[in-house]
Amino acid sequence: MTVSNVIGCGQQMGYTEAYRGAITEVKLIKKVRLDVAVNEDFVQPTIDAIIRGARTGRIGDEKIFVADLLECIRIRTGERSGTAIG
Repeated sequence: MTVSNVIGCGQQMGYTEAYRGAITEVKLIKKVRLDVAVNEDFVQPTIDAIIRGARTGRIGDEKIFVADLLECIRIRTGERSGTAIG
């Protein structure tokens, strides 16, 4: 799992703030991005856990994208596929 602080925009449409007396519209909002790689058997339980922990019911809850990993290789040991994921 990797956690990144990112900026982006979606349905929130940003906000306005005053900077040195001028009103500025900020369209990019601070967000957190999770990249999680799991074996096929853990995809749905992982999705369910993220939804339970992150859902507020308000705009800004964002999305979960699920993508197939063509290959995973652990550099240290040379393990491949599901064994390398853990």
